[in-house]
Amino acid sequence: MSSQISQKHPKGLYVLFFAEMWERFSYYGMRAILLLFLLDNIKGGMGMSAAEGTAIYGLYTASVYLLTLPGGWLADNILGQKKAIWYGGIVIMLGHIILAVPAGPAIFFLGLSTVAIGTGLLKPNISSIVGELYPEGGARRDAAFSIFYMGINLGSFLGIAIVGYLGEKVNWHMGFGAAAIGMLLGLIVFRYGSATHLKGLGEVPSAKEASEEVAPASNSNKMLGYGLIALLVVFLVVLQTTGTINMTTAQGLAQGAGIIIVSISAAYFLFILIAGGLTRVEKYRVGVLIILFLAIALFWAGYEQAGTSLQIFAERHTQRMIGGWEVPSSWFQNFQPTFVLIFAPVLASLWISLSSQNRNPSIPVKFAMGLILLGLSFFVMVAASNIAVKGELASPFFLTFTYFLHTIGELCVSPVGLSSYTKLAPKRYVSQLMGIWFVGASLGNLIAGLFAGGFDESNILQMPALFNQVAIITTIFGLILLVFWKPIKGWMGGIH
Repeated sequence: MSSQISQKHPKGLYVLFFAEMWERFSYYGMRAILLLFLLDNIKGGMGMSAAEGTAIYGLYTASVYLLTLPGGWLADNILGQKKAIWYGGIVIMLGHIILAVPAGPAIFFLGLSTVAIGTGLLKPNISSIVGELYPEGGARRDAAFSIFYMGINLGSFLGIAIVGYLGEKVNWHMGFGAAAIGMLLGLIVFRYGSATHLKGLGEVPSAKEASEEVAPASNSNKMLGYGLIALLVVFLVVLQTTGTINMTTAQGLAQGAGIIIVSISAAYFLFILIAGGLTRVEKYRVGVLIILFLAIALFWAGYEQAGTSLQIFAERHTQRMIGGWEVPSSWFQNFQPTFVLIFAPVLASLWISLSSQNRNPSIPVKFAMGLILLGLSFFVMVAASNIAVKGELASPFFLTFTYFLHTIGELCVSPVGLSSYTKLAPKRYVSQLMGIWFVGASLGNLIAGLFAGGFDESNILQMPALFNQVAIITTIFGLILLVFWKPIKGWMGGIH
């Protein structure tokens, strides 16, 4: 089996697979204990309220993905993808080392910021190189992204299991230190593997490669771009001076960040469409990317409840005893990567099989399926929360089934979306638009954090209504995509 796979895919894919695996070990491992550390007031944590802790959690996870936009720009215009990955990994490792130091809040937030900066540099560019390995596109590229996605989830599984256990059962800072070791291993894999198997890929900034192919934008287009940036700055200043953005509380800061993310994304898409020097076909394709951006932001807003509202539900309202041993609540987050490892090869084979019969669902249909499955999962949590509001502990099978539906939905959306962005993005903007893809994840993470602020002990009766809200919104958006999939597919200009 493995020899067949290696014949189908270049060895460079597996270099990227293992490098990303260890980076995700560090990220998801630390993320699994972050909210617990922020809420803990017994074992040396920060002792925050649910509203404050989840807002900070949302800000951090949103920042990680938001910073992929400047990270993509640096790779496109200055560093090239390989150097961006290498330097980003070093910065991530330093951030986890800072978090491992048991010091005050200032040092802790410095560590969080450092990890976020490094991840913003690494994350979009490693995905871009995967796309470069398959210039022909097609179902083979989709299958490669599914294999790559297995690396992400294998790292996630190991990180949550090891870092989660060390953080919850031994010492918070020992958990953070284990994340640093994971990133070091990722750097070693990338340094030695890329020298042999990724020669000629990601070395020259793509803007320089594309400069000879495309005429530069006119001065009037550049002025329009600068005008959009100026409007964005004025808009943000008005929000601050009118008190719409309140930087004095964690929740206010998170709400302000949400407005900023939406504004930046809208301004960037406008700039690309109006001043980016795109052809008519490219503009339609960017229009599809905008629709996928909205869909992925909504999907992650529900999916990332794993680290916020669902983590709180696992900690406070779920039966976790096996004999005399209490299962760490962070381990419930491991259902997602476990199910991905089981079902990613199944769905990758399914897409290839359907493609050979010309029956492969289009990208908007797969996104619709993912959102509808996500919506159904939250109807399961409505039932679970109705048990919790009675003061009883819910069966762990509620969370298990919820995460199963999350995972099948994720496999319809995330690897397909990663592949779609590398295919649909104009070449000279590929890393920047991969950054925008992760900005969609940023917005979703931020919404997830703000939403979970309602999961306070004094607010327990609101839990079923909160879960029901997520279920209805995501299901409706999925159904809308299902209705309009044909015209959206037409905008893609022959790309599948």
